[in-house]
Amino acid sequence: MNKVIISLAPVAASTPIDADALALDVKKSVESGAAMCHLHCRRPDGSLTADTGFMVECFEKILAETDVLVQASTGGVSDLTIEERCTPLDYVKVESASLNGGSTNLGEAVYKNSFEDIRYCAKAVYDKKTIPEIEVFDIGMIHNIEMTAKEYPFRDPIIYNLVFGHKGGMQPTVESLAAFRSFVPANAKWGVTHFGRDNWNFLAAAIAMGASIVRIGFEDSAYLAPGKSASMNFELVERLAHLIRAIGFETATPDEAREIMNTLK
Repeated sequence: MNKVIISLAPVAASTPIDADALALDVKKSVESGAAMCHLHCRRPDGSLTADTGFMVECFEKILAETDVLVQASTGGVSDLTIEERCTPLDYVKVESASLNGGSTNLGEAVYKNSFEDIRYCAKAVYDKKTIPEIEVFDIGMIHNIEMTAKEYPFRDPIIYNLVFGHKGGMQPTVESLAAFRSFVPANAKWGVTHFGRDNWNFLAAAIAMGASIVRIGFEDSAYLAPGKSASMNFELVERLAHLIRAIGFETATPDEAREIMNTLK
């Protein structure tokens, strides 16, 4: 049976974080079908920082409750340098990390990821024996990674996260998904993020088309149903897990996710 990894990104940008409440929410999310937890390096007030102290505190409290696969972000629109963005890789329990495939507009902001940045992050990720999930916001970024992989050979499988829904980027339509998906190399795995999600149709289409990873959580949207927002992330995971099973697939456990992503060091 096909296994789909539910990746939980539980913290909305620039919102205060209660580490204890976050750990409880992630625990319930794993019990509901999530396998991976994606966190940015933030201060308690939600702002991005190069100081990993609070991120480590959050993950330690989460891991005291559940054996979720730990994924750290090296991204986010900020004034941080690429070296500062990669400090989360110093946390020894990080198993996967985001690797951004190029520059794009995110709303009114410009999200800068030069080739120099991509090469630096790729080397930093692999030096820490961590598996990258490659964030791509348009088709050309897949080509960027293919060129970078000639200089820094990537471990199989290469994993692309196709990101839709940001102002200035690819929009979450089935037509855009089909076009984007057609450029993913045959030997790679892929997943999706739908920022600003206001329905479940796009995620259903991605699962049916073979997505290995589907991201859900307050970082992208709290939408649960028409006129209703989730109060905790696990409600979103429950809904997504139900959708995955309705299509005829199953949710991956954290250990199954590690095997699928080849994160085992």
